[in-house]
Amino acid sequence: MEKQFPVGKSFFTALRDVNLDFGEGEFAGLVGPSGSGKTTLLNIIGSLDQPTKGDAEVMGKSISELNHKQAAQLRNEHIGFIFQTYNLLPVYTVFENVEFSLLLQNHTAAERKKAVMEALDWVGIADKAKLKPSTLSGGECQRIAIARAMVKKPKLVLADEPTANLDSKNSHHILQTMKKLNEELKTTFLFATHDEKVMGYLDRIVKLEDGRVVEDLVNEKLKM
Repeated sequence: MEKQFPVGKSFFTALRDVNLDFGEGEFAGLVGPSGSGKTTLLNIIGSLDQPTKGDAEVMGKSISELNHKQAAQLRNEHIGFIFQTYNLLPVYTVFENVEFSLLLQNHTAAERKKAVMEALDWVGIADKAKLKPSTLSGGECQRIAIARAMVKKPKLVLADEPTANLDSKNSHHILQTMKKLNEELKTTFLFATHDEKVMGYLDRIVKLEDGRVVEDLVNEKLKM
């Protein structure tokens, strides 16, 4: 797979010769410096972008063949996103922020309430449901973001530098929470990161340099 972006009259190749396969329930990371292609690859897997050459298959769907509506449906039904900047809606409560992703699905109000409170309980902030994000700490806001991503019990969660704005203590708490959800719900987690704290929790590390995969380390090799 390859991804190019137009730059003037030429092109910048962000990804080249990428050939990867991620299985159900993995806790894996795309690791590399800025500009290595991590976020570009994450965006393609999340159906937010398409490869220039080759293809990516997610949940049995060819990303290159999806139109905008089909890509949005794939994200809505099967993919959760966690970003470093939280992207919470400040005018809404914690409950409403988490509920938001369920509003596009065919759930009753009672079903939504049950799912939201369950998700908030997973991340340990059920008691904050009626508060606004502005009254909470960075670590708590990132836990809201995790609950929002997990509330629909997606098959895949994509996390782009999720600990970038957190101190060490909160980073470890967030990572432990995500690892627990990965193990309990068998949700696949895929990170884009250069944070060594995140790498310490991963079961698989895919290293990228200049858009190429230069190393793919799994399980036992990471513990050596």
